[in-house]
Amino acid sequence: MSLLLTVIVVALVFEYINGFHDTANSIATVVSTKVLSPRQAVAMAAIMNLLGALWGTAVAKTISSGLVDSRVVELTSGIMICALAGAIIWNLVTWWFGLPSSSSHALIGGLCGAALAASGDNWHVIVWSQPHPDHFWLGKGLLWKVIIPMVTSPLAGLLLGLGVMAGLYAGLRNARPMKVNRFFGRAQILSAASMGFMHGTNDAQKTMGIIALTLLGATQAGQLEHLPAGLSFLRTPAPAPGRDLEIAVWIKVTCALVMAAGTAAGGWRIIKTLGHKMVKLHPINGFAAETSSATVILAASALGIPVSTTHNISAAIMGVGAAKRFNAIKWSVVERMLWAWILTIPVTATLGYGLVRVLHLSR
Repeated sequence: MSLLLTVIVVALVFEYINGFHDTANSIATVVSTKVLSPRQAVAMAAIMNLLGALWGTAVAKTISSGLVDSRVVELTSGIMICALAGAIIWNLVTWWFGLPSSSSHALIGGLCGAALAASGDNWHVIVWSQPHPDHFWLGKGLLWKVIIPMVTSPLAGLLLGLGVMAGLYAGLRNARPMKVNRFFGRAQILSAASMGFMHGTNDAQKTMGIIALTLLGATQAGQLEHLPAGLSFLRTPAPAPGRDLEIAVWIKVTCALVMAAGTAAGGWRIIKTLGHKMVKLHPINGFAAETSSATVILAASALGIPVSTTHNISAAIMGVGAAKRFNAIKWSVVERMLWAWILTIPVTATLGYGLVRVLHLSR
């Protein structure tokens, strides 16, 4: 029981780190354009993250039942701690260097690596691909829910940011700059708030899925049979055949509050990278980037796809910068970011795998 509670605590630590690591996703642009002060922006992001985290559970269900086959290996508390530890280590390393990497992919990599090691290198433990019989974009597994969106969602953010910015330039080419800045200064507050909300709908749910998956494993293993009455809410029965695992209300509320607290702590290193180092932004640029990114994340969350908020806003900022002029983007910064994106899943999978092996948790 103590080990199970440790998993929940470690998962919430990851959620807190996710909050301050990814704060930059929703407020970097609004801070860099000086529309809001850092303190005001962080407060707004924390509130919107909280509201977004309580909105739906499609992504949480993907994490809890769409990536790892719990029938192949019992996902014990120790294995889940290893998965979370791998993600936490990578998040802290990339935060230290100010690199906007994906907490989502870090968690997915850690989970897949730890599950693979625990299964004795049985690759069937990872759900690779389960196409939907009617709609290909609703398929399950690592391919449909992670690999394809890892490429297509940033590309969509890039193209949408480029298109929105180009459209605004064309429509406002005769407008006075002062009026444009004043209008989009106000509009950017709404776009930044929507970005914070979308971040909550997608990122907070990953930890919800991990906690639900851990409690399901403990319930199936009979570890929660003799709980005191006050802790009976921890029991998580298996879903009916063909149905996704339901996420309990207390899990949603707890994760939402913890992410909001982490967001309130801020993540200034990454804010500098996104908001200042990559491209110089004005309110109209920030509005275009945030609106484009929030649109892509909204679509992904509705389909239960755990996309990277970091990748989307970064790509949207690149698109907005390219619409201004191609050399407005500092491509040396972009190159460092791309390496962090590429390495996230392999590195965290290796960390999760290695921790399980070192602790002798494999069968």
